[in-house]
Amino acid sequence: MLRIDTHHHAIPPDYRKALQKAGLGEAGGRAVPDWSRDASLQAMAELDVGTAILSVSTPGTAFLPNPADAAALARDVNDYVAELAAAQPDRFGFFATVPMPHVDIAVAETARALDDLNADGVVLLANNAGTYLGEHGQDPLFAALNDRSAVVFIHPAELPGPSVPGVPPFAADFLLDTTRAAYLLVRNGIRTRYPKIRFILSHAGGFVPYASHRMAVAITADTGRSWADVLDDFASFYFDTALSSSAAALPTLLAFARPGHITFGSDFPFAPTAAGKLFAAGLETYPGIDAATRGAIERSNALALFPRLGAAPQPVPQSPVQQIRHAVSRSVLRGVTRLTNTK
Repeated sequence: MLRIDTHHHAIPPDYRKALQKAGLGEAGGRAVPDWSRDASLQAMAELDVGTAILSVSTPGTAFLPNPADAAALARDVNDYVAELAAAQPDRFGFFATVPMPHVDIAVAETARALDDLNADGVVLLANNAGTYLGEHGQDPLFAALNDRSAVVFIHPAELPGPSVPGVPPFAADFLLDTTRAAYLLVRNGIRTRYPKIRFILSHAGGFVPYASHRMAVAITADTGRSWADVLDDFASFYFDTALSSSAAALPTLLAFARPGHITFGSDFPFAPTAAGKLFAAGLETYPGIDAATRGAIERSNALALFPRLGAAPQPVPQSPVQQIRHAVSRSVLRGVTRLTNTK
């Protein structure tokens, strides 16, 4: 069965133009890559992905200081991706872009995207121009999402401070950014007050699985809540495997995440196909995952979040020549992964 990719980015033409107009040629310390629908389909074929849930990455609309401009760009982006998904609903879904930190217009676009455009969920950046997800004053947005039992994909952004020379934000800062947002969502009671929202944390949750017990101690001391209850809130998140399904990261993720709460992610096109293959091979070769658990991570856990995909036909298989080339590529990557794990 083909994978469902819950961390797969789109770069609509109007969005790229808006970035260029603002002088933004990079995201997370890397050049904004080329992207097209056909490029996504090609990457999906190489990564054994049947359906990709598309989303716009950082900086979202937060680089536009005028709320009306941010709202207009979010609408344009969502209309574009909704049309793409409607044309091939078995191959694409989408997380709608929400113009945070402007809560009122974010609520309006959330309702439009989920109710009218049939979005599969929304993408929220961990921080928007320095305002973190989970800070006080965002309850109207969470109420709208909770009322719709929405899936919310949390993607990191650049930290609201100067970067460190030699440390590209995507390499380390992104992990902290996701962790900060998750911390606030737990610390400020969002997870408890809005239990119908299904939050997916990018990149295996940043540091959340690894540091959850330490963070729970701090929140317990700060709020008086029980340590076990705080840990339950952290464990209620979903986690994707984008750039994270390595022999170093998987043991902690599997030990911490609830059953059914890990989904496959490629991070295409910000992560090139070769990187997607490398981490997919890590998922395939890690000895701590049996076939049933691997199948759940790669497909059935996402089907529980997006049941409409269960009725979608499987894509037409690759040609015999394509299958042979793909099998050889996977075999080489598995060999590299095994060699790395034994060193």
